[in-house]
Amino acid sequence: MRHPHTRTAPTNTTPTRTAPIARRGRLLGAVTAVLLCAAGVTPIALTAPAVAAPAEVPAEAPALADGLALTPPMGFNNWNSTHCRAEFDESMVKGIADLFVDRGLKAAGYRYVNLDDCWALPERDADGKLVPDPARFPNGIKAVADYVHSKGLKLGIYTSAGTRTCNSAGFPGALGHEYSDARQFADWGVDYLKYDNCNNQGVDARSRYTTMRDALKATGRPIVYSICEWGENKPWEWASDVGHLWRTTGDISDNWGSMLSILKKNLPLAPYAGPGHWNDPDMLEVGNGGMTDTEYRTHFSMWSVMAAPLLIGSDLRKASQATFDVLGNKEVIAVDQDPLGRQGTVISSEGGRWVVAKEMKDGSRAVALFNETAAAQRVTTTARAVGLPAAPAYTLRDLWQHRSLHTAGTIAATVPAHGTVLVRVSAGSGWAAHPPAVGTGLDGAPFVTAGTPATLTTSVTDLGRTPATRLTVSLSGPQGWTVRALSPTGTAALPAGRVLRIRWSVTAPAGTPIGSYDLTLKTSYRSPAGIHADSAVPLTASVVVPPPTGTSYLGDLPWLSAVNGYGPVERDTSNGESAAGDGHPITLGGAVYAKGLGVHADSAVEYYTGGTCTRVTADVGVDDEKGGKGTVAFEVWADGARVASTGVLTNAMPARSLTADVTGAQVVRLVVTDGGDGIDSDHADWADARLSC
Repeated sequence: MRHPHTRTAPTNTTPTRTAPIARRGRLLGAVTAVLLCAAGVTPIALTAPAVAAPAEVPAEAPALADGLALTPPMGFNNWNSTHCRAEFDESMVKGIADLFVDRGLKAAGYRYVNLDDCWALPERDADGKLVPDPARFPNGIKAVADYVHSKGLKLGIYTSAGTRTCNSAGFPGALGHEYSDARQFADWGVDYLKYDNCNNQGVDARSRYTTMRDALKATGRPIVYSICEWGENKPWEWASDVGHLWRTTGDISDNWGSMLSILKKNLPLAPYAGPGHWNDPDMLEVGNGGMTDTEYRTHFSMWSVMAAPLLIGSDLRKASQATFDVLGNKEVIAVDQDPLGRQGTVISSEGGRWVVAKEMKDGSRAVALFNETAAAQRVTTTARAVGLPAAPAYTLRDLWQHRSLHTAGTIAATVPAHGTVLVRVSAGSGWAAHPPAVGTGLDGAPFVTAGTPATLTTSVTDLGRTPATRLTVSLSGPQGWTVRALSPTGTAALPAGRVLRIRWSVTAPAGTPIGSYDLTLKTSYRSPAGIHADSAVPLTASVVVPPPTGTSYLGDLPWLSAVNGYGPVERDTSNGESAAGDGHPITLGGAVYAKGLGVHADSAVEYYTGGTCTRVTADVGVDDEKGGKGTVAFEVWADGARVASTGVLTNAMPARSLTADVTGAQVVRLVVTDGGDGIDSDHADWADARLSC
């Protein structure tokens, strides 16, 4: 791994690696509705979704014919939780192996216990051999490998395809020592090698990584080979017969922006993955504390649907039960480990509502309904859109709720902010044994002014082939909020394909701060056979205040939500580094601005404009603080439509004036993307940003 926040040329020195710094639907078409007159029950209009064109499949490349990594490797790597701190030692490694067995992770499929950087002394011995650090590993690496093997597990190790590794201390790299180092690894009983890219002296990447492949093969020991050159030379195009997996991106960090950026870069590479040759979007951050439980479930779900290696990056000795619950979910792991070896492909992604589907060996589809946005969203697709054959109905298995329902063809859920619903959908006659799935959601924009009642409308849709009977619905809000139904909250029977809409009066207490708040919509019902089903769906209401009349600096206004690729969004300073308030004066091309927003790609900042504003203006560009590095693109969105964009900007370009017409919009969103090359050094400024209302 390299320093994840600074782009480096693939030639010589790489910056320090001493801190955890960030690198960066619609419903089933044309269903005939039987017109039944039931109070509050109306037919639904069903239309087909827009489906993204599939990626062009590359010419079939040979994989290593050694029978290794036929499913994505699963295990542990210490770097994300310990870096080079003293706690990384023999005792920790043995303790992780013990926990694999004791906490059921081995039984769930995890096998590799991998050492990252800092395991060696800074210099080789007189014979040019690598020397394990005697303070960290007093009994040597072979003794650790023997212990790990005694647990029925495998040991991995790390080095770099350069003269030194990526840590600032510069431990010995393997460039020029490939055969000697590979022999040592084999003699120690190593089963997995992570081969990094630092201090590579400008030697061609394909040549460097192929040399180590040949050196590992010459040992005669089966060793899984992980290529870690950060995707800089597009290894997916040439490495299928060089390594078993290859990094597609820079290093991950334990925050939403970093994980999201990496996810988006890895998703289009699905055609290149398969048994024995996998796209690797880097290790798991689940349990390290920088994301919510919902975000960690998304992280784990999306890595699994992408058939990514599952390498735990948290210190399991300190992990919570919630962390073990995520990492040990065997139904989700089965998606990742499916022997067909397909990586999930994007079906749709409109408005941050993603549908990603993965073909499974048994003919079913794993479908991830992923909500990128900062508010609950309804995400929908169809069985046909994800590639399933026509059938009267389908069994729909929720892999996080561990329950089965049936659907007539619609696959839909209201997904919480930054959340993912992961289902496995199959055709076949068994569907009738399960209750119908119901889709729940909130109609319209859920904006609430503190102290003033707002009317919200919820909907419940029967997505199955049979009625949902004895249906009851309730809505609750945060403590102190008042929620009162304005229409009937249930029905004796909700026919297949029908919608029950309920109006509610919702009041947030006076003085409630601006922001997003969770509401919970609960449904309870039965199938015609009497099988009970229920659900509790999180919805989002936003407490807002109207924007002031006239022209205001956006840095002075409260935002609805803010997502940043690295550190927090800063008001009136540059992004700086990872801590709040560590930015500098906003500077573009030598010009200093007193006002604005300092962000880091990928970034999105949302403002409530209430339909009363007309224009956003700003000078935009990459802040001078990165010294010529960084590539970004700026966009302004109004109610889900992009109304202005700059195209790709680099640090070498002067500030660009940007004006966007946002007339009538309820919400305005300021977006910065990575320019298509990852988020390294992408410090972006909305300088002198103003909103006219």
